[in-house]
Order: sequence, then C-alpha cells, then structure tokens
Amino acid sequence: MRILNIKYIIAVILAAFFLSACVTDSTGKEKKPNIIFIMADDMGKEWVSAYGSEDVVTSNIDRLAQSGMRLDNVYAMPQCTPTRVTLLTGQYPFRHGWINHWDVPRWGGGAHFDKELNPSLGRVMKEAGYKTLTVGKWQINDYRVQPGAMTEHGFDDYCMWTGFETGNPPSAERYYDPYIHTKEGSRTYRGAYGPDLFTDYVINFLRENREEPMFIYYPMVLVHNPPNIPPGKAPDEKNKNAVYASMVEYADSMTGRIMDELEELGLRENTLLIFTADNGSPPKVNARLNGIRIKGGKGKTTENGVNMPFILSYPSALDGGTQSDALIDFSDLLPTFAELAGARLPRGNTYDGRSFAPLILGREDDSPRDWILAMGGQNKAKRTEAGVENMYNFRDRVIRNKRFKLYINTSRQPEKLIDLQHDPLEQTNLIDSVHIKEVRESLKFLKSVLSSLPEKDNDPRYKPLPPQPWDVEITEKSQEWKK
Repeated sequence: MRILNIKYIIAVILAAFFLSACVTDSTGKEKKPNIIFIMADDMGKEWVSAYGSEDVVTSNIDRLAQSGMRLDNVYAMPQCTPTRVTLLTGQYPFRHGWINHWDVPRWGGGAHFDKELNPSLGRVMKEAGYKTLTVGKWQINDYRVQPGAMTEHGFDDYCMWTGFETGNPPSAERYYDPYIHTKEGSRTYRGAYGPDLFTDYVINFLRENREEPMFIYYPMVLVHNPPNIPPGKAPDEKNKNAVYASMVEYADSMTGRIMDELEELGLRENTLLIFTADNGSPPKVNARLNGIRIKGGKGKTTENGVNMPFILSYPSALDGGTQSDALIDFSDLLPTFAELAGARLPRGNTYDGRSFAPLILGREDDSPRDWILAMGGQNKAKRTEAGVENMYNFRDRVIRNKRFKLYINTSRQPEKLIDLQHDPLEQTNLIDSVHIKEVRESLKFLKSVLSSLPEKDNDPRYKPLPPQPWDVEITEKSQEWKK
C-alpha cells in the first residue's frame, strides 16, 4: 500500500510539473508559446540595472528579470553581422562564413544572406505554424535588389530600417524621419521616430494575431550610433554617456510597452519574452557596473564585448526572480526556438547550437553545454575577384567554460587563459600556470575543443547578385578595398 501511495504521489507531481510548462486553449489543446526576441544594438551589461548598472535605471528590463530569469554567461559575437547570422542559422561564423561585419546595402559586392544556401530562423518558425514578424535592423540584404527578402526568409510581415544604402542619403536615417522598408516598399516616414514606429508595428501585430502562435524578432536600432536624444529626453548633449543613457532608457521603455500590451491582451502567461543585445557597447561610452567603471567592449572578445545581457521570462513555466550561470551562445537560439515550437530543423545543414528549451521550461537548471565560443573583431571582410571574403583563414576567437576562458590567435595558437571567477577584468594570463590543477585541466579541455574546430573558416555562402552601380562607386572611391 505504501508503494502504491508513493507511485501515486510521484505521478501527481509529474503531472503538475508537465501542466505547469504548457498552456491550453478552451478545448484543452496545448497552445504553442508565443516567442518575442528583442535585441538591442550595441549595449553591454554595464547599461542594465538588473545586472548592477549604477548609471542608468532600466526599470522595464528589470521588471522582465523579476518575472523570469537573468542569465550571466551568454555569448554573442563582438560585431553586428556575425551575431545576427549566427542566431538566424544556428551556426558559428566559421561555418556560415559571416565572420566580419559586412553592411550589404552599403558595400554590396553581390553579397547577401542567401535563402537557398542558409537556414533561416524565420522560415523554421513559419513552417511550424507561427505567424512571423520582424521589425528593426537587418542589413544583410539590400531591399533595392531584393525587395521581397524578408518574405523569402520566412516573415509574414516586416517593418525594417533599410540600412544605409550607398547613393541614397535618406536611407541613413533610422531615428528621426526614418527610411523604412515594408511590403509597400521603402520610403521616409516624416515626423516619425524609428523606435516608436517599430514598436507600434509589434503592438499592432500582437492585436491582429492574438489567436495564433506568434514569433516576433525585434532587432532594435537603439542604441547604436549616431547619438540622438529620444523624444521626451533632455540630457546634456555634450555628455556622451548621458546621451547614450537616454537612448538606453528609451529602449527600455519600448520593451515595457510590449510587456504592457501582452498583459492587456492576456498573452503574457504563454509568451516567452527575451531581451538581449548583439554585442558590447561602443568604446566611447562607459558605465559603472557593481562599483567598477566598464568601458564599452564592442569589437573585442573580452567579456564586455561578447558576454551579453540576456533576460528571459515565460510565466507559465518559469519562476520569476531567478538567476543562472548556464553556458549559452547565440548559435543555440535556432534549435531552442525550434524545440519550443515543435519544429524540425531543415535537413542538409550542420548546426552548432544546442537547445536550452528545458532550462526555459523549468525542467533543467542548466544548459547542455560545457563550453561556448565567440570570434572576430573590428576588421571588415575584403572584396576580391571571388567575391566577399574574410580577412583571415582562421579568425581569432575565445572559448570558455564556466570558470576559464582561452584566447586563440589567428595562427590557431592558444595565447591567453583567464580565470573569470577570480579575475573578471581579465588582467592575469595563466596559460603557463599548468602547475595549478584547475588551470591544467581546463586548459587541456579547452584545447581539445579548439582541436575539434575546422582548420579553415568558411567565407560567406551566397550566389552573387548582379553588379549594381553603387558597387562600382565603392570600388573606385574607397582605398580600403585595395589593401
């Protein structure tokens, strides 16, 4: 009798556990979670008060953390393009080839994010039955050449800053009087402020599609240069930190608007909402984080350049106010969202990411990873007769576990080992301290990861687009392409 009672208790607990991780509709059918992924542009942890920023108060992002989980070990790449293509494909830059920043509307050269040769997060979610939306910044297709690129990549609707299109001055504007591309084409929106316009688009999409599962990818234009003072803000224009802080506060308010709308529509419980950033802050700004002044690390593989703020909330499955040291990087986003959506990853591709869906669902307290990776820096790619190629055959990178971080140079040689637990500012190189057991064992492990990586990085994969007039102009006028 006692055994039966124990079995019964276990069964009840497991049933309650399962039901806590899903939401059902009026017919009792399990509903897929809505997923909203918000990614700020150029914003390190030192500008998020939930992580201990002392120079700004991000009250809405903090509210998100209070309702969910703050993660401390999430790696992006140190530049815009590599991060974005990594999260879209579930692949590291050495595999998808976009190792350097390459602004397609500005530099062209026939390069583009090719739907035929690359997996796409948007397509995966759409094929899983989701209504899909993206708003904000893309920059890996030129809408003058590929006006339907966003549809081809799997998005039912979109509202995108075009990126700066060479030869088209109005397209430089992403903030006031922004130049925006939708299904109706590209034009300037006079009197509008870009972040307001993008957030309005998200809110309208939520209202119109509330009865269906939704996937929303919101790569913000905030808080990237050029510095601007958002509506309702009045910082000292000569103080770079103050202007930047006002932009952070506005990004925070846009996040808050989306959270409020989800609550108003009754969607908050079954929505996974994530706030993160694509790389560290600009080097010209700095903020105090937990008593230490941190300079922006954009373009660097130091922690302030690649270890991103990452806060997620999914009230139906995850308790609020939690914190995790789970190892995650941006290659993990595609497989994670696919698992939550009940989707299959497209065949014929190799994926580097690993799903951390069980962590989001509260079924595990860690990710399946024992290492994460970031790579690259400030160099752009180069244009050759073969197309857009990377600057190095093997780009420098960092690999870390929860405690130690290994720097590898472009000659594929380990050159620095950091104990992040005791040296968070990364000032002491321990690579020769193999007499210390923990150092020796971690160095051996991280080197084994290095040996498993391809010896040569791929270049971007695409079928070249036809030559455009602005390609010729860049080639003739810019000495950078002649180096």
